[in-house]
Order: sequence, then C-alpha cells, then structure tokens
Amino acid sequence: MTGDAGDGRSRLLAKVERYYAGRLREHGATARGVDWPTELSQQVRFEQLARILPSDRTFTINDVGCGYGGLVEFLDDADLRADYLGVDVSPSMIQAARERHGTRAAARFEIGSAPDRIADFAVASGIFNVRLDEARDAWEDYVFSSLDVLDGCARAGFAFNCLTSYSDPERMRDDLYYADPCRLFDRCKRRFARNVALLHDYGLYEFTILVRKEP
Repeated sequence: MTGDAGDGRSRLLAKVERYYAGRLREHGATARGVDWPTELSQQVRFEQLARILPSDRTFTINDVGCGYGGLVEFLDDADLRADYLGVDVSPSMIQAARERHGTRAAARFEIGSAPDRIADFAVASGIFNVRLDEARDAWEDYVFSSLDVLDGCARAGFAFNCLTSYSDPERMRDDLYYADPCRLFDRCKRRFARNVALLHDYGLYEFTILVRKEP
C-alpha cells in the first residue's frame, strides 16, 4: 500500500494503538485490557476462532492483533500444539505479551500490523471493532485490507470475528463498527476460498468467519 492509502492506514492504526495502550494501562493484561467485557466472553471468542485449527497435529499460527497474547493460554489449555507468532501495533501490548509468555517455547511476539512469515493458519480477534471517530468508508477499507493480510499470511486458512449489524439498535455505540455478516461472507467466498463458514450462533453480539483453503 502506497501514497494516500498507506498514510491513511498508518494514521488509523496509530489512533487504534493509542486507544488500546490506554485500555492496557487502565486494566492490565486482562480481557478488559483488550476491551472485552469479561474473561468468559473472550474464551467463547477463542473457541469459535479455534474451529479453524486442527487438533491432531502441530501447526503454525499467526495471531494478528494479539494484544497481551491471551490466545497462547487458550491454545495451551486446549492442548493444541502450535508454533505461535503474535503481532500487534501496540508496543505496550507486545511488551506485556513478552513479559507474560516469555518463557513459553514456540511463541514469539513482534510489533507490527502484519506477520513476517506465512503460517498454516491466521486469526484476528477484535481488531475490527473499535472504529473510534473514523469514517465508516475508511474503516471498511481497513477491514478489507486486513483480510487481505490474513489471507496472505496463511496457507491453510484463517478466521476472524466482528461485531454484528444485527445487534440491538439501542445497544449499538457510535464508536464501534458493526459489520454486515452476509457482506463479509460474500467477500471471503468470492475472494479467498470456496469453503467459508459463518458462525453467528454463540450468544454474543458478533459473528466469526472461517476461511478454509483447499490443499
């Protein structure tokens, strides 16, 4: 990405970084520190994203927008054997992740918006939710370009979640992005793979999309 588009993305990511750095300062390396209301809801999201992952073999995974690395603990608890790379635009989040998981084998954390390797799988949890005061069109450009990043850094498939446009209107906030699940399903189906699943049945005001690439 070059020129005005690249500058716009950099400016947007800088705003997001400041927001999450503030959450981390306020709440520490917890679910609330990455803007989830509870540890339980964070666990539910990880369970949905993990449906893209194999349970019978070791795999590599890129976690885009990893925060303090909460997914690492989920993978360990679920006995999923992963060579893990987490990337995040927030230096303070990466520092917290390294402090929390620095002794874990096969886990690495780097500052950035895209991984420096191609893995078997990629996931992104919550990176599309906090729009702040960004224009909707600009935010959707960011969402679409980020999906291209996920696709480009994963051989076998990727998964991501979004707040849903089917949320109750009285509970929707102006600073959050509520995506049309049908639109993103269609984009993934047409652009990335024939095997795409839309999960919208797990009790939260959001959805998860799984994109499985053919071998």
